[in-house]
Amino acid sequence: MTKKLIFPLLIILFFTFLGCKDDMPQNHFSETVKVALRDAGSKLLLADNDSTSLILPITKINENAYELAFQNKLSITPDSLVAAISHSLKAAKLPKQYIVEVINCNNDEVFYSFQIKGDKENDIVPCLGRNLPTDCYTIQVLFFEKKSNLNGIFLILFAGVLISGLLYLKKRKAKVTNEDAASYSKIGDYKFYKDQNRLIKEAIEIKLSAKECELMTILSANQNQVVKRETLVKEIWEDRGVFVDRSLDTFISKLRKKFKGEPSINIVNIHGVGYKLEVH
Repeated sequence: MTKKLIFPLLIILFFTFLGCKDDMPQNHFSETVKVALRDAGSKLLLADNDSTSLILPITKINENAYELAFQNKLSITPDSLVAAISHSLKAAKLPKQYIVEVINCNNDEVFYSFQIKGDKENDIVPCLGRNLPTDCYTIQVLFFEKKSNLNGIFLILFAGVLISGLLYLKKRKAKVTNEDAASYSKIGDYKFYKDQNRLIKEAIEIKLSAKECELMTILSANQNQVVKRETLVKEIWEDRGVFVDRSLDTFISKLRKKFKGEPSINIVNIHGVGYKLEVH
């Protein structure tokens, strides 16, 4: 994975985190739940044609459970209860998975309950259309999760990916630097990659044959120095195939054409001795 790919990936993950992030801080969860349940309680009273009695303070039973209570007795329709709770919790962006229980104040028995799993096919909502008789009721809501807790998870995951990406880039950069320095030699403005049989100058790339590359390797290692003809023949052709008298001259001519138009680079014939790669 290259640097060009890693940073867009980190940006995507960052905005994914922002998209999944709960809008409310964790320490405001309880307050948000209380406001939402009070809103749901108001809807239930209006559905029971009661616009005057009070909703008692919302009680936090434990970390994920809250209780809604009323000043007076009321009749509860399951349809209205499900609609009121669902609408109010959704509007407050509270967790989508919860259980609701309607408990009789006199004997603490559960008169009605339903479970929302965030998926209509799996929600358990029984007895719709059957009204609960007028009595004293409290409504308890138990959440299965806190969206605010997910923030920490996403933040940790994002931080882990970010750190891993930065460490990878640092390691990769060091590796590329070391490999790059060791894999080519300079010939004027060209980079000569002997393991890849090519010369590169900015956007210009010159491919070399195997013999051209072997010849260039020796000349490049002895820039501005005369390399004897016998040395070149021995290093490149001895025990490696048939050598004819004009083979070396032919490949020298091919290399000269590679650098045509480069006044700073020239392969000079030292008559009777050998060749010299002149680099200015």
